[in-house]
Amino acid sequence: MGVSNLMDQKTAAALRRLRLVSAPEAISFLLLLVASVLRRTTDFDAVPVLGAVHGFLFVVYAVLWLDAWNRARWSFTTAAWYFAMAVVPTGGFFAERRLRREEAALTAAPGAEEERRSTDGDPVSA
Repeated sequence: MGVSNLMDQKTAAALRRLRLVSAPEAISFLLLLVASVLRRTTDFDAVPVLGAVHGFLFVVYAVLWLDAWNRARWSFTTAAWYFAMAVVPTGGFFAERRLRREEAALTAAPGAEEERRSTDGDPVSA
């Protein structure tokens, strides 16, 4: 396994972790917004619970965002875009889609297929 392949795998893993938390973070944000409206219009008050859940997911997103920024070596503009998607309602869904494409491009890089075959036990074509 080459150093480049190992770096690509670690970068892809960092992007995957960020991608997997981006949609739940977006959903929790939307639920918190709905709960905030319901709190003001009805007696229903789920804001304390949903606020805590969303806060936790946002912190996890921020930590994983920093890791992905470091590993993927994003430009400041790209990193800022991914962070902005965490503070915009439904932004996490757009981040998830873009992260999926970026992750796929990394795993489809030259040598990735050969690396996958060698770990699956299939003969590697040389």
